[in-house]
Amino acid sequence: MNRQANIYFQDLFAGVLIESDNGYTFQYTKEYLAMPHAKPISLTLPLSEEEYHSKVLFPFFDGLIPEGWLLHIGQKYWKLNPHDRFELLINLCRDTIGAVSVRPAEADKHE
Repeated sequence: MNRQANIYFQDLFAGVLIESDNGYTFQYTKEYLAMPHAKPISLTLPLSEEEYHSKVLFPFFDGLIPEGWLLHIGQKYWKLNPHDRFELLINLCRDTIGAVSVRPAEADKHE
């Protein structure tokens, strides 16, 4: 089963993160790469037309997931699985403190 998240950098649609049975892929959109002042979402994911692959959730994205009381709220009130890092990412990282935000692809289709 594939799950997909849209990645935004300062409210600009920057790329797509996909979870599959083989791990994770991240790829910047061609439109984002064509922007004159496009910036990488992370130093570990420099701008590139190539896909990035990882067997585990990329450390950059895993680091966006909140800890402590905010994580507890997500687990308790939204019944999120604490071991499903992708689920936590797409549900708790829509409005992060930094420049990067994450939205489930399905949610973007309905907005």
